[in-house]
Amino acid sequence: MTDLIDPAGNRLYLTAAERAAFLTAAAKAPREVRSFCEVLHFTGCRISEALALTIGRVDIDGQALVFETLKKRRTGMYRAVPVPLRLIDTLVLVHGVREARGRQRNCSLWSWSRTTAWRKVRTVMAAASLEGPQATPKGLRHGYGGAAIGATVPLNMLSKWMGHAAIETTAIYANALGEEQRSIAERMWK
Repeated sequence: MTDLIDPAGNRLYLTAAERAAFLTAAAKAPREVRSFCEVLHFTGCRISEALALTIGRVDIDGQALVFETLKKRRTGMYRAVPVPLRLIDTLVLVHGVREARGRQRNCSLWSWSRTTAWRKVRTVMAAASLEGPQATPKGLRHGYGGAAIGATVPLNMLSKWMGHAAIETTAIYANALGEEQRSIAERMWK
């Protein structure tokens, strides 16, 4: 199980404002970088899972992306994560998903190494003026989990979307300081 605060007391997840700044910076990046960053932002997937995403796993009609859960010990474990239509539109436009569905189903959307993808995401983070231990792809994943909890996504559903083997792993996101906790604290201060 992971924690959302490091041993030095630093936050390891992006806040809503930081996630918005990341998306704004990604919109100014090259098209393939933008689409990659938006997939990470809107799905909370791991970098390796995004890199394994193929044209055939973009479910246009179902408005979802289907990821192979790579952290589990066996292959062939898939999960569908709902995404906004604007992300589907971006993937269709940037990667020609609609046109390539029949003949290139197994073609990856990005041909980068994990290290290259990590660097590209960090470049977008820097362009968004995001610094600190939370300004990483993992911090983006943690921010997704915290945002989902703040939007009252049920824990079991979020666990499925994030590809966690145990719901206890997903429960850490309930510990992120969000609007609900702040609201409760403000009532106490009155």
